[in-house]
Amino acid sequence: MEEIMDYLISVLITGLGATAVMDLWGIARKPLLGLAPPDYGLVGRWLAHMARGRFRHASIAASPAVPGERLIGWTAHYLTGIVFAALLVGIWGLAWVRQPTLHAALIVGIGTVTAPFFLMQPGMGAGIAASRTPRPAAARLQSLITHTIFGVGLYAAGWIARLLHVA
Repeated sequence: MEEIMDYLISVLITGLGATAVMDLWGIARKPLLGLAPPDYGLVGRWLAHMARGRFRHASIAASPAVPGERLIGWTAHYLTGIVFAALLVGIWGLAWVRQPTLHAALIVGIGTVTAPFFLMQPGMGAGIAASRTPRPAAARLQSLITHTIFGVGLYAAGWIARLLHVA
């Protein structure tokens, strides 16, 4: 039972921390690159429309707003980060939390770019891997950078979990 609790706490700390690092990058993109941070309210809108049976949109921004979409989107964003941290710890085990490695975190972090490329972007009207956006290559690059930073965040948050003697 103690190992299960160590696993759950480690996953929670790692997922929340990595997602926060990703969000700090989102904030830093504006002054560094002139790019606005992602709008997780639109993710919430997309998810809320799913509950009503609509899974694809020509443009999620043009779809009707939904009450609470920002809360839904931000909650989903952080829960997704926790799920991806569970994937990391599930693959590499608590041994990874005891001795985090950058390569494992980057494999998972970069691998998570498949979620927006093949699920979120098509469902929200941007096409597979942002193919329907005005600058697909730039959008893809930004997604890749953001998810690489998420991987770095997994690594850093893994060290935080270790330093807290969670596992």
